[in-house]
Amino acid sequence: MWLRNCWYVIAWDHEISSADSPDLFTRTVLDEPVLVYRTQAGEMVALEDRCCHRHAPLSVGRREGDAVRCGYHGLKFDAQGRCIEAPGLAVVPPKACVKRYPVAVKNRWVFVWMGEPEQADTALLPDNFSCDSPDWRNRPGYLHYDTPYLLICDNLLDFSHLSYVHEKSLGGSTRIAQARPEIESVPGPSAAWPQIGIQVSRHVNDVPAPPFYQRFRRFDTHLDRWFVYQFLLPGTLLMHSGGRPTGAAPDAPGPSVRLHSCQTLTPESANTTHYFFQQSHPVGEGDESVTESIYNSLIGAFNEDRDMITAQHRNIQRQPDRPMLPLAMDAALIQFRRLLEVRWRAEQTVLSPAPLSQPAISA
Repeated sequence: MWLRNCWYVIAWDHEISSADSPDLFTRTVLDEPVLVYRTQAGEMVALEDRCCHRHAPLSVGRREGDAVRCGYHGLKFDAQGRCIEAPGLAVVPPKACVKRYPVAVKNRWVFVWMGEPEQADTALLPDNFSCDSPDWRNRPGYLHYDTPYLLICDNLLDFSHLSYVHEKSLGGSTRIAQARPEIESVPGPSAAWPQIGIQVSRHVNDVPAPPFYQRFRRFDTHLDRWFVYQFLLPGTLLMHSGGRPTGAAPDAPGPSVRLHSCQTLTPESANTTHYFFQQSHPVGEGDESVTESIYNSLIGAFNEDRDMITAQHRNIQRQPDRPMLPLAMDAALIQFRRLLEVRWRAEQTVLSPAPLSQPAISA
């Protein structure tokens, strides 16, 4: 089950060609093919990638100014989704149109609103500041998962897996799994959205520097490490993390690591997911080689995640009704799933006032 009245990232802004390019970008979100392009004025437009006539993808048609012409029978649609020309017809039928989605761009992420257009609220956009800040450096990334997005949410909400899945990369110590995280709610921007996520804080002191850190900075002492992140609906992680020599004050001079990460999950279908990510380091703390090293380390580690979650998903598919055993380490993901279910049920109540019979959100 998915929330619809929320923002989902569909692309990095560099993936959408300029207005003078003939290329048309398309990506599927919540099982709906979405076409995204820029107008001559630079405005981002998102339309359903499905002609209303014979359902051919508009993305295999062509740009004509700010309009798109279907490559099958030539219907032409403006940036509002209205058909303004139908070859062979003197009058275009009023019903000849395609769905138009609200779209927003913030710090290089291109968002689409998949629910009711009148409810689109930019106050709900996450603060992914380091994606486009002059004070931070990063290389943007994208991965595709053949798994449900909630399984990836679960993975990001329980960092105890760093000790084992990422033992030779991001982790480096079993102490991460032993540390108990603090979990708090993240308040929303309005009474309609009283809570938009949870905050998870995990501090792990006096541990060896992980191989990830050693790739771009050498440490000969143990570190005090921290992971503090917000995990926001529908599936965005915004995290401050790092490490400093054990016992050193937060502002003490000397070697340390400070990172800010923005990661977000967008369901493509029930069993596939788009994963957008970056991890930034301060401009004054490393050059382009550090940026590249961080990116390569993330690709390696996230492939470790993907391999594990894909194997997990195969097992779940064999016996989808078999229950999992909840443990204390699941506290954050359980709280997030409960919040997600509350929001989903509220949406269903608005759409269908009749008593609900739908199952609870599950993997």
